Amino acid sequence: MINYPIKRKAQVKTTSYANLGMTLESDIEATNLFYLNHGVAVIHKKPTPVQVVNVSYPARNKAKITEAYYKTPSTTDFNGVYQGKYIDFDAKETNSATSMPLKNVHPHQIDHLRGVVKHGGIAFLIVHFKKFNQYFFLPAEVLFSYWDSQDDEEKGRKSIPYSAFLDKAYLIPFGFQPRLDYLKVIKDHY
Repeated sequence: MINYPIKRKAQVKTTSYANLGMTLESDIEATNLFYLNHGVAVIHKKPTPVQVVNVSYPARNKAKITEAYYKTPSTTDFNGVYQGKYIDFDAKETNSATSMPLKNVHPHQIDHLRGVVKHGGIAFLIVHFKKFNQYFFLPAEVLFSYWDSQDDEEKGRKSIPYSAFLDKAYLIPFGFQPRLDYLKVIKDHY
């Protein structure tokens, strides 16, 4: 008798989109944890302000929020202190190979970042160009120049071109520990 191998059905790989867009933030949080554990800086992700309206109690120890709303628009994702300087930044991703759309940044975030710069803090964006798997440190002042040109009838910018990132932003190499050493940019350029 010959024992033939059992035919198995081809396995279909399923992709979960549950955490799509969270990779950049996760990498930054891992970097921040590295900085904290090594005494380099104290930088944390800000919680989103939420107003809980309704809670269900299916069991005594299993409270479940069933209705909640954002209290106010959140400012930026991260803030903290590095070498006595306040830093504040947001993380953005783009699928475009040519630019980062300015619609990814909200007016209240611009106002917040302007306030940080006005008071001597360091404000910036970390932008991930997914097509090239490149991470950039974009100083707030560069962001402001493109943001302000949106209203100019002649220019009417709707995005920041990839070429501007190559010229005016700083490439952040992806590594193991820390994953995105964005503080190296601050150390070298501020």
